[in-house]
Amino acid sequence: MPFIRTVCVNPGIQNSNISGEYMRDKKEMRLFWSFLKGSKRYFTVGILAALLRSLCEAVIPQIIRATIDYGIGTEESALPDFVTAYIEGLGGRTFLRSHLYLVALTVIAIAGLAAAALWLCNYLAVKGGETMVKKLQDRLYAHIARLPFSWHADHATGDIIQRCTSDVRVIKNFCEEQLYDFVRIAIMIVLTLAFMMTMNGKLTLVAFIFVPIIVGYSSAFHIRISRQFEECDINEGILSTITQENLTGVRVVKAFGREAEEEQKFRKQNNLYTDLWVRLCLTLSLFWGTGDIMSGLQMLAVVVYGAYLTVNGQMTVGSYVAFISYNNMLIWPIRALGRMISEMSKAGVSIHRVSEIILAEPEVLKGEEVPEETFRGDIVFDHVNFGFGKTEVLKDISMTVPGGSTVGIIGSTGCGKSTLMHLLDGLYTLPESGGRITIGGRDIREMPAEELRSHIGMVLQEPFLFSRTVGENIGITGAGGNEDITRAADIACLTETILEFPQGYDTIVGERGVTLSGGQKQRVAIARMLTQKAPIMVFDDSLSAVDAETDARIRAALKTALGDATVFLISHRISTIMDADRIFVMHDGRIVEAGSHETLLKKNGVYARLYALQSLPDEEITAREEVG
Repeated sequence: MPFIRTVCVNPGIQNSNISGEYMRDKKEMRLFWSFLKGSKRYFTVGILAALLRSLCEAVIPQIIRATIDYGIGTEESALPDFVTAYIEGLGGRTFLRSHLYLVALTVIAIAGLAAAALWLCNYLAVKGGETMVKKLQDRLYAHIARLPFSWHADHATGDIIQRCTSDVRVIKNFCEEQLYDFVRIAIMIVLTLAFMMTMNGKLTLVAFIFVPIIVGYSSAFHIRISRQFEECDINEGILSTITQENLTGVRVVKAFGREAEEEQKFRKQNNLYTDLWVRLCLTLSLFWGTGDIMSGLQMLAVVVYGAYLTVNGQMTVGSYVAFISYNNMLIWPIRALGRMISEMSKAGVSIHRVSEIILAEPEVLKGEEVPEETFRGDIVFDHVNFGFGKTEVLKDISMTVPGGSTVGIIGSTGCGKSTLMHLLDGLYTLPESGGRITIGGRDIREMPAEELRSHIGMVLQEPFLFSRTVGENIGITGAGGNEDITRAADIACLTETILEFPQGYDTIVGERGVTLSGGQKQRVAIARMLTQKAPIMVFDDSLSAVDAETDARIRAALKTALGDATVFLISHRISTIMDADRIFVMHDGRIVEAGSHETLLKKNGVYARLYALQSLPDEEITAREEVG
C-alpha cells in the first residue's frame, strides 16, 4: 500500500527509531482505511467489475486459439468439455467452419461485456473517490480548526493549503485509478500465467523470467522517486506560502516598492521547484525507458522461442497466436506494476503529509461546564512562567485582577504583554510547571477551551477581517442582532465612517479588510468584540492606529458601555490606560511596577519616565534622544 515506505537501516539507527517508524506507518494505515469509510462499497463493487473485465479479456485468446486449431485446423479442441460437446452437437468442425461469424459475434459480445464492466468500474471509482475526498476534506477542515494556536504558529499557511489540496488530489487519484489498476494487474498476471502454463510451460518460463527483473529495478526506483517527490511536495508548499503572503500583503509590497524584490524571491523558489520536478521527470524517464527495453526483450524472446517451438511441432499455431496475445496482456500489467510503484511512492508521501495534520493533537475540551458567575470573579496570575522552547517570555508573573475592574498593562515591545493575554484565553497552553491562572478560583486548564474563549472577548494587535460586509464582520460572533451591531459601532466611533461608505453596513471590506485603513479595521474589531458581551474583555493595543481624539472618544464611550466586565487594556500609549483601576508595568517578561496612575507617577520609576517622555513635544524628545 502507498503508506508503507522503505526504511534504510544503518548501524547508527536505534531500534526505538525503527519502532517509531513502524508505529507511525500503522497509524497512517488505519487513517487511510478511515478515509475510505463510506466509499468502500463503491470500491468493492468496482473491484468486482474489474475482475469481470479481466476474465472477459482472458477468455478471448482461448476462443481464437480454439478457432484456429479446431475450427480451421485439425487439432483437438482446447475448450472446456461442455463447450466442445455443444459444438459437436451442432456439427463440429464442419459447422464451425461454415459459421465463423458466430465466433466473431461471441468475441464481440464478450468484448461488450468487458466494456460495460469497464464503464461500471470507472463510474464507481469516481463515485468512491469523490466521496472519499469530501470526507477527507471535511475531516481536515474540522481538525485544523481544533488544533491549538501554537500549531498554527509553527506551520505556514501556504504549506497547510498545499497539503489540503494537492496532496488530497494525489490520494484521490490513487484511489480512483491506481487502486483499481493494482487489483486488475494482480488478476491479469495470475490469469495470463495460468492460461500460458496450460499451453506451454517452457515458453511460460521464458516470459516469466523477466518479471522479477522488472519488479526488482522498479523497487529500486521506488525509493528514489519517493524521496524526490517528497522534496517537490515540500517546495511546492514553500512556493504556495510565498504566493499567499504576497497576495495578502500586497498593500505592504506596493507601499515599499518591493515588487521587483518579491518577484525575484518568487522566481528563485519557482526555479528551484522547477529544477526538482525536472530531476524527478528525468528519473521517471529513465525508469520508463528501462521498462521499454526490458519489455521489448521479453516480447522478442517469447516471439522467437515460441516460433521455434511451433516449427518443431511442440506447439500448435493456435496456441502460439494465443500465447503471443497473453504475453502482450502480461507485458501491460508488469509495466503498469512499475508505474504503480512510482504512483504509490507519490501517494505514500501525500498520505504521510496529510496524516501529519490529522495526527496532530487537537485541543482537549476537558472540564465541566463553568457557571456564568465564575467568569465575573477575580482573575489571578500565580507565579506564571512561560516560554517558546528555550526562550523565556514570562518570568514569575503574579497579579490579582478583581472582577469588574479595569487593568492597564504597559511595557516595551516584546516584554510579554500579548503572550500573557494569549495564555489567559487559552491560545497558548500553560504547562503544569508554569504556575496557575485562575478565574473565579478555577484553574483555566480545567475549563473547556470553547467555553473559556466564549467568555473572553479579545481585540488583537493585528485585527483580522473577513472578506465580507462591514455588518457581517461586526456581527460575526452571532451574539446579537442588528441593534447590537449598530450600538457596538456607535461605541467604537464607527457609525459616521460606515455611513460614508457606498453601501453602508453592506459594504464589502475586501480580503483581510484591505479597503479599510488601520484605524478603521481596529474600530471594526472593537465593535465586533463588543457584540460578544463577554464578562472579560481584552484590548490588546487595539487603539494604536487611531488618532488621539478618536482614542479619547472611544475610551469615554467604553466607560459607560463595559458595565461590570473585567477589562484588560494593553497599550504603549499611557493616555489609553491612565484611567485604569490598576496599572502593571512590564519589562523583559517581568512585572516591575504596579499601582494606579498617581501612585506610579510618585514612584518616579519606569512609568513616570514613560509618562514624561510621552508628554514632551516631539522636538524635545528628539533633542533628548540625541543627547542620550
